[in-house]
Amino acid sequence: MLDAIFGGRIGGSDLRRVVQNLVDFDVLLGEREGRRLVLRLIPGQKRAELEARVGRSVAAAGASEWSEPEVRRLRDFFGLVEERIEPPAMPPTSTITPVYGLFDHQRIAVQELIPLLAQDDRRAVLHLPTGVGKTRTAMHVVADSLRVHEPSVVVWLASGRELLEQAVVAFAEAWTRLGTRPLDIGAMWGDRMPDLETFSDGFLAVGLAKGWATISGTDPDWAARMSKRTRLVVFDEAHQSIARTYRRITEDLTLDYRCALLGLTATPGRTWADIDKDGELAGFFSGNKVTLEVPGENPIEYLIEHGYLARPHFRTLLSRPGLEITAKERARITRALDIPREIVTALSMSEQYVSAVLGAIEELLQADHRRVLVFAASVQHARMLSAILIARDVRSQVVTGQTPPRVREHAIRTFKSDDETPMALVNFGVLTTGFDAPKASAVVIARPTQSLVLFSQMVGRAIRGPKAGGTETCEVVTVVDPSLPGFGDVAAAFLNWEDVWQ
Repeated sequence: MLDAIFGGRIGGSDLRRVVQNLVDFDVLLGEREGRRLVLRLIPGQKRAELEARVGRSVAAAGASEWSEPEVRRLRDFFGLVEERIEPPAMPPTSTITPVYGLFDHQRIAVQELIPLLAQDDRRAVLHLPTGVGKTRTAMHVVADSLRVHEPSVVVWLASGRELLEQAVVAFAEAWTRLGTRPLDIGAMWGDRMPDLETFSDGFLAVGLAKGWATISGTDPDWAARMSKRTRLVVFDEAHQSIARTYRRITEDLTLDYRCALLGLTATPGRTWADIDKDGELAGFFSGNKVTLEVPGENPIEYLIEHGYLARPHFRTLLSRPGLEITAKERARITRALDIPREIVTALSMSEQYVSAVLGAIEELLQADHRRVLVFAASVQHARMLSAILIARDVRSQVVTGQTPPRVREHAIRTFKSDDETPMALVNFGVLTTGFDAPKASAVVIARPTQSLVLFSQMVGRAIRGPKAGGTETCEVVTVVDPSLPGFGDVAAAFLNWEDVWQ
């Protein structure tokens, strides 16, 4: 056959190459008859060399079995390198750490939420302090809903671009690790508007302002139509959910009885003293609240002791800010949920007040706080503080609702960076929610308020502990009266609304 293929007699190097590729010498030498055939063809001088190498006579190669070491030496003699693949070391017990795992208290919350959202009213609030991972915990519930219901939509409602962007990024990270199929991520805020008619399987982040503008304008029924495909609605900062406009969006999205509603908040109430308002919020979520389950009587103290939260140190900026308030104004403040804007503005722009705030900021920076977050009382107040700080050679930037997006993003990115230069970021009305800055170890609350919700949100910006990428301690300098219930005590603030929930 070879002669016919090669057009005549084949020999020499051509024959050797064919034989080398045709015959598997490794297999041949491993068999008794194969060894006998090969060894019989070995010249005498080479046979003696082989016997010395193998350690036995090869005259009758097929007469007896060869041991494994003898066969290995025989293969080595013919240049057959044996590839030895050692099996990987496998200990009796090993530990696998999940990429998108949860802490113990977060896992317990998920275990309680999932069955609660599948029965009866299908409504519940997840109540965790700022900095303890509400969003990450909720994403496990979101992923479970999307895995169970296929196809389906999860709608995430939030107020403000920061919260919405945070949710989209968090979901993308979670679904990459917890998901079971490709699906869509929709963004509905600002000038972003997905095709709601074709969006049928995925995660839809909806800005509350955009959602209401659409209902009251171009498409009054968008949420009601979306409800047919929606199996879970998540309302971030759930204490806002009973506002008239926001409530309409939520109720339309949950028209289908199969749709569940999950609220997320660190402050499950609207006020610190109006039990009727707080009870209305609890009633909207059917009185179902899942909160921290940790050892000990004080959950906040447990989280601080174990490094999930930083230990806050409070001090008051001014006992007498230098503004006279009439009896009529005082009565108005008492009746209102918060201090009227004109009173706050007049107070904050007084020379004594501005000087005291600036002194507190500079003192914190000099005490090795490299990132100080300042909550101003107005846009004008924020700009004034930042301008004076810069004039005093203090690195400072200002962020308000009027700040262009590009400038705002640069300021926030700089504040979060590893740059060792101390910096104060002064803001008004922007960074109370959806803003994570673990490097901020000090907060100046230069915005007088009677809102325990707002106060808790501002304090929460600097309370992330080491396990959340933050600091062991944080300093909170405030003009808020610490004698008010819950103000100046994060544990008391966290537990303030327990009496209105089941």
